[in-house]
Amino acid sequence: MKHSTLFLFACCVCSLLYAKPIRIGIAGMTHNHVGQVFGYMDKPEEVVIVGFAEPDRELAMRLLKQHHLPDSLWFPTLEDLIRKTKPDAVCAFNSIYEHLAVVKICAPKGIHVMVEKPLAVNMDHLNQMRVLVKKYKIHLLTNYETTWYPSHAKLWDMVKTEKSLGTIRKVVIMDGHKGPIEIGCTPEFTNWLTDPVLNGGGALIDFGCYGADIMSWLMDGEKPVSVTAVTQHFKPELYPKVEDEASVIVAYPTCQLIIQASWNWPFDRKDTEVYGTKGILVANKENRMKYTTGDRAGKETWLDLSPLPHERSNVFAYFAAVLNGSIDPGKDLSSFPVNERVVEILSAARESAKTGQTVFLK
Repeated sequence: MKHSTLFLFACCVCSLLYAKPIRIGIAGMTHNHVGQVFGYMDKPEEVVIVGFAEPDRELAMRLLKQHHLPDSLWFPTLEDLIRKTKPDAVCAFNSIYEHLAVVKICAPKGIHVMVEKPLAVNMDHLNQMRVLVKKYKIHLLTNYETTWYPSHAKLWDMVKTEKSLGTIRKVVIMDGHKGPIEIGCTPEFTNWLTDPVLNGGGALIDFGCYGADIMSWLMDGEKPVSVTAVTQHFKPELYPKVEDEASVIVAYPTCQLIIQASWNWPFDRKDTEVYGTKGILVANKENRMKYTTGDRAGKETWLDLSPLPHERSNVFAYFAAVLNGSIDPGKDLSSFPVNERVVEILSAARESAKTGQTVFLK
C-alpha cells in the first residue's frame, strides 16, 4: 500500500509539473503593456504564445524584430490567428473599445479572454459582454498591474482575515504619472488612449479604474450608493479631447472611497491608503508597507512582505492557473464580477463629471 500510495502521489506531482501549457493568442499590439508578453515568451512550461493578431503590419513586424521573434507569429486578423493556431485563450492588447469585438469573436468558440484594464469602454459594451459570458461560459478576466503587488495581498489578509483595521471607513487611492506623452508612450498607444471613444475618456478611465477595482474587491463587489466626480483639463495643448485630471468620491453605506486619477503627478504613483477604526495601512508596489495604530500620535510599523505564490505573481501564470482549474477567480481583482462593478463606477463618474451632479446607483 505504501508503494502504491507513493506512486500515485508522484503521478499527481508530475501531472502538475508537466501540465499541458496553455496556448494563448494576442489580440492587438498597440497597447504598450504588450511588452509583458515579450517578457514571458521564454517560459513555455505554463504558456505558449501562438501568435499576434495586429492589423498594422508595420507595427507588428517592428515589435517582432525588436524582440528577435519570427515574422510567422504575425496574423492580420484575430479570426486568422484562431483558425490557424487554435488557442485556448486570447489576451487583448488593443484599445478598450475593441475589447468587445475580441469577446464577440472568442466567446462563441469557447475561447477564454483576458483584457487589459479596464474591462469595457461603457455600459453598453459591458452588457453585451455579460450576455456572451453567460451564454458561452467563458472566463473573461481583466489585467491590472496592481493585482500582482504583494502589498495588496497582505492588505487583504489584514483587512479581511485578521481584521487588523477594524471597520473600513475611508479608502484613498492615488494612481497616475506625468502623462502618457510626457513619459514616452508610443504614438500607437496614445492615439487611442487619448480618444474619448476608443478609451472612454482620459485620466479618469486610464487610472480611475485601479481605485474602482481595488475598492470593489475589498467590498466583495458591493454596489456603491453614489458616485461624484470632478474632471479638469490642465493640458489641452497635449490632450485636447480628454481630461487629464480626475477626482472621484464613491459612497458606500459604511465607508467612502476617494480616487485621485491624474496625468499630472510629478512621478509615477500606485498608492492605496486604507483607514479603519483601528488603524491605517499604506500599500504600493514596494515589498514593504506602513501600518499605523494607536492613539492620536499613532505608532508606525513597517511590514516586510513575502513574495506572492508563482501563480499569483503575474498575469500569465494566473491565467494558466485559472484555465487549468487550480484557481477559481471568484471575486478576485481580475474577476468578471468585480470588473463589472468597475465599469459601472467609471460610467457613473463620467456622467457625474459631465452633468455636475452626484449619480445614484440603483
